[in-house]
Amino acid sequence: MGSPAPPVPMDRVTEAHFRVRGQDPQDQEALVGRILGYIHFVLPDPPVSRHATLRACLPNDDVDRVSALPYALLRDIVSRLPDKDAARTAVLATRWRGLWRKAPLVLVDSHFLAPAPASGGQFARTEARRVTAIVSRVLAAHPGPFRCIHLTCSYMGEFPSLLARWLQTLAVKGVQDLVLVNRPFPLDLDLPTALFGMPALTRLYLGLFKFPDTAGLPRTVSFPNLRELGLCTVVIFSKDMDFVLTRSPALETLCIQASLLTERLRIISRSLRCVQVIAGTDLDILMGYAPHLERLIAWSASLNKSSSRRIKIAPAPALSILGYLEPEFYTLEVCNTVIKAETRASPTTMVPTVKILGLKVRFGIGDDVKLLPAFFICFPAVERLHIESKKSAEPTGKLNLEFWNEAGAIECVQSHIKLMIFRNFHGDQSELSFLQFILERAPMLTKLVIVYPKRTFKSMTEANSKLEPLFAAKWASTCCSLLLSEGAYAEGKEPPELQSFKRGSNFSVRDPFAFIVRA
Repeated sequence: MGSPAPPVPMDRVTEAHFRVRGQDPQDQEALVGRILGYIHFVLPDPPVSRHATLRACLPNDDVDRVSALPYALLRDIVSRLPDKDAARTAVLATRWRGLWRKAPLVLVDSHFLAPAPASGGQFARTEARRVTAIVSRVLAAHPGPFRCIHLTCSYMGEFPSLLARWLQTLAVKGVQDLVLVNRPFPLDLDLPTALFGMPALTRLYLGLFKFPDTAGLPRTVSFPNLRELGLCTVVIFSKDMDFVLTRSPALETLCIQASLLTERLRIISRSLRCVQVIAGTDLDILMGYAPHLERLIAWSASLNKSSSRRIKIAPAPALSILGYLEPEFYTLEVCNTVIKAETRASPTTMVPTVKILGLKVRFGIGDDVKLLPAFFICFPAVERLHIESKKSAEPTGKLNLEFWNEAGAIECVQSHIKLMIFRNFHGDQSELSFLQFILERAPMLTKLVIVYPKRTFKSMTEANSKLEPLFAAKWASTCCSLLLSEGAYAEGKEPPELQSFKRGSNFSVRDPFAFIVRA
């Protein structure tokens, strides 16, 4: 999506609340603004754009050919226009009158925003109230059905009962696609239980809300047609997450961005095909019975506690894409076995269905690197390997080529890996030792791509010189090409849109990790 509307400025009560907690209100507003930005990067795009143009006649042609189309086609045209333009079609010709009310509604509240002045907190508050009032009028005026509703700029903090009325209206008028983001403040706005009365929903994205307690809900509550669910910085407990998964029998895609208070994501579903997590905080990812799960993607992780969390993989007949595993944050379990450096291959420690594997490794930390052979053994059929090298503040033992030579036979390296992309190359000896091991042991390898962060080296000549040990090695593959490229961003400066729910859940994209943004 485009740039988000900024948070509505705090009132004096909220400012006083933050000051009592020893926090600067301006700093908190700036932080929330960044959080909104991260959320908007991962939200699905609305199906209409206000930048499109509508013509009923061809240039230099006075004949209105569009208005002569059948009513069914005219209604379809209107349903694909921004709401303001859809309503204005009534002036085009007699046949367009009343079509807006008969066509499925597409409403995107950001289309009603006026250009913001360079400064002016009061303007932001007034504008938010105006947009909220427009949304209320449109929802009341249109009889439905509601094809797609994107509400990311409205302001509900001053109208505690308004959100419940909106959700009730959306339920009655059969909303199918709903994106609903709280425009703070407050940050923890309670989401009404009316959310559970929308049986027609096929896609739902929520942002910056407190999820309702599901303990007292009737057993008949469900989302029978929900296929895609996104929770972005939503306060939700593990039991409520379990409830949602249990009551969504058609759910195929689950996306979680920095959801709060969820300590455990238990993946038990007959329908799920893709699970994605961005900035999972203190989150155990436990895969249970999920016979159709094809993709399990943790784009990034962050921990508030010192202890690591778990990623547990159960027998998974369809799982083909897994990443990014990070030894810094996660302990890997396969079935009931914790994978350690000394773990050996056995039927209970292998997942032979995984073809694409992503890892983030601190090559300066010996304990991280020692886990890699065991990880590779767990996934013996990997064909495409993605490695991201992470800098370590205090290196604790860099391992050389001798370590890798002593690792023994690794099936995926010797028999299957065809592509490897190595990101954030720094030219360190431990990185080079690993790369040399792959080149000397992977006869099926056809392409090795090495990407170094922007400005890591002074020139391409210097970067090439770092690879001299690799060219001196004896490569196992006779048809492997090596591509060295400078990335577009310095390390740690990558924009959040590179972590993309859209790419991960697009099943037409064979390998969601295989993208390179070059300088």
